[in-house]
Amino acid sequence: MNETTPSLDSSEVERYARHIILRDIGGPGQLKLKQARVLVVGAGGIGSPVLQYLAAAGIGTIGIVDDDKVTLSNLQRQIIHGTSDIEQLKVDSAEAGITQLNPHVNVVSYPLRLTQNNARDIISQYDIIVDGSDNFETRYLVADTCLVEKKPLITAALGQFDGSITTIKGYEKSAQGQLNPTFRCIFPERSDSLTVLPTCSTAGIIASLPGIIGSMAATEVIRELTGFGSDLIGRLILIDTYHMRFETIKYKRNT
Repeated sequence: MNETTPSLDSSEVERYARHIILRDIGGPGQLKLKQARVLVVGAGGIGSPVLQYLAAAGIGTIGIVDDDKVTLSNLQRQIIHGTSDIEQLKVDSAEAGITQLNPHVNVVSYPLRLTQNNARDIISQYDIIVDGSDNFETRYLVADTCLVEKKPLITAALGQFDGSITTIKGYEKSAQGQLNPTFRCIFPERSDSLTVLPTCSTAGIIASLPGIIGSMAATEVIRELTGFGSDLIGRLILIDTYHMRFETIKYKRNT
């Protein structure tokens, strides 16, 4: 049985020209992006710029998991949605935005919440997972499932003026032969204090912060797929926009 060799048509070559002329991506790298399947958990503050930049970059298939609807108060920071999208499911609004941006992208929508019953089935279908969820229950579930399914995880979080991002591949070993750290190496215990962190609706958040964190997460996805530069495995980047400071914390496997 003959398989069709993946290729870029003339419109894609023009669309992705600035990637193709990059020595560290080029045509072969762009084809890797086209063949990739990336799942984004959450179509909110972090998920919005992640989805937009992954679509613009030419990711072939993007999955979106979110069971929420668009509200007026979302629009201050969740930039993939617009005023006309209020009361629509976020996955539908996000899919429409992606299609408008890049019709070459295939979108798979999951208007649901990840649970123990569906997480493995969904996550196993993708090459890379981006977690932009807003609660630790989902974060632990996504991280634990990625570990079992051996999927790279880019996980990001937001505060009022601060955020964080790291890449996790706890199923692989480092160049030194040691297992890479897992999500639970950063947050080893589930506690009540973790599950009642202030939300955007109660604490507030500066509008542009998700754009910074989301853009970094999208860059990590592109890096993972094309192989340029140095990744964030074992490094947690903390961003403080109140004082405009970036700090990197190194962490190791502790189990």
